[in-house]
Amino acid sequence: MNDERNRICPVELANSLDSKIRGWLQNPQKILSPYVKEGMKVLDVGCGPGFFSVELAKMVGAGGKVYSIDLQEGMLQKLRYKIYGTPLEKIIQPIKCEKDEIVVPEKVDFILAFYMVHEVPDKDKFFATLKNILLENGEFLIVEPKLFHVSKKEFASTISKAEAVGFKAGEGLKLAFSFSSVLKIN
Repeated sequence: MNDERNRICPVELANSLDSKIRGWLQNPQKILSPYVKEGMKVLDVGCGPGFFSVELAKMVGAGGKVYSIDLQEGMLQKLRYKIYGTPLEKIIQPIKCEKDEIVVPEKVDFILAFYMVHEVPDKDKFFATLKNILLENGEFLIVEPKLFHVSKKEFASTISKAEAVGFKAGEGLKLAFSFSSVLKIN
């Protein structure tokens, strides 16, 4: 069962990640506005086709930067297509990462990991890497799905792993069908 939880969402399901229903249930502006401001540098981990990346780019504006990382080139291609020829093309930088390596050009003010941490096989390394990418006063929002993917116990274990590498966990958002926490460097 653990292997199944570590599977990544296939590119073939990318359209379901960009649906209008999702936009209504998981409104990026409402979710991100407490954390993201104009001019910030942000990291969207497991960005998929860019559901959150596009809104992050609008929020940080021309003076900011969004690093959108994903394991799957197909997801990044969908994001590139979505922003092609728009001003967002200068703000969003799609980056292909590897299963065990996340590299971005600079430290960031905010990290978003939405419905993807349960897919990470080595959470200890994942959190250690992201701690090194986050600026000292930055925030890291983790949101995980309750239904069929992550139990309360599993989410608590995930947060414990983040705390073990030096994050301090705080209360997250109240989202339907989700667990969340805001991490800061301790």
